[in-house]
Amino acid sequence: NVIIGTKEQQMAQIRADIRDFKAKSGVDSVVVLWTANTERYTEVRAGVHDSEENLRAAIKAGEEEISPSTLFALACIDERTPFINGSPQNTFVPGVLEASLRLKSIIGGDDFKTGQTKMKSALVEYLVGAGLKPTSIVSYNHLGNNDGLNLSAPQTFRSKEISKSNVVDDMVRSNPLLYAPGEKPDHTVVIKYVPNVGDSKRAMDEYTSSIFMNGSNTIVMHNTCEDSLLAAPLILDLCLVAELLTRVQIKCESDGEKDCFHHLHPVAVLLSYWSKAPLVPRGMPLVNALQKQRAMLENFFRAAVGLHPENNMLLEYFS
Repeated sequence: NVIIGTKEQQMAQIRADIRDFKAKSGVDSVVVLWTANTERYTEVRAGVHDSEENLRAAIKAGEEEISPSTLFALACIDERTPFINGSPQNTFVPGVLEASLRLKSIIGGDDFKTGQTKMKSALVEYLVGAGLKPTSIVSYNHLGNNDGLNLSAPQTFRSKEISKSNVVDDMVRSNPLLYAPGEKPDHTVVIKYVPNVGDSKRAMDEYTSSIFMNGSNTIVMHNTCEDSLLAAPLILDLCLVAELLTRVQIKCESDGEKDCFHHLHPVAVLLSYWSKAPLVPRGMPLVNALQKQRAMLENFFRAAVGLHPENNMLLEYFS
């Protein structure tokens, strides 16, 4: 399964493989989803990753600091094939984003949200919304599959640490009565490789919150996460929704063009519900709160079939 050759040749092979698979299988469309091990974080460099033109020139020149997942992403964009990043590394460097926008090819990610982080995005949303102030979140994991072995290397663990640590930021900012500008909880993430547990990842979390009268509340949680079994349904959902998004169009706001429709933004924010570190268009607020992500998804599908969004006000029952 190793693709040989220069980076330019590797990207050409990926494009050929996509076309070949589509022709031989007879499918109408293809979605590519990256499920490989976490790569180390790419050192984004000016003149290499900062624009589509520079990125393509760097690939042609065989620049070392271009990751395999970035090659896959750009190859998929060139084939107008949705590409989803299921790992935490920074695949979508600025040049990839620019190419996606120019060619209007869907990209989404990053990093599957399966066990510990999904629970965190639900629990912290609840705590902050209830007026309890998380002041410390400590998350410990150990696992024994190949992902655990790969994450035992400091340079790849850094990718995972970033995607796991940023998940509470928007929830903290949502309540300025609890948190002053720039204030956030102490948040530590630890991952250890223990071969004996295999795919049954152990996740242990401690949430400490400041409560009424300067009291302290602590919630401790133990979660045995069957990594692959939790991720597999997400893969199906991500592929199905990504393919659907390629067929959805929105009517233009201009009254002068009655039959004017345009495609959705190629950065597929609707995939956020399944992602630890959601990729969003520039200028769009980042939402990690699980229930807000789900509400966005549900209301989008309601709109697609002509239904009003759910607002949970129930005003019709108040009189």
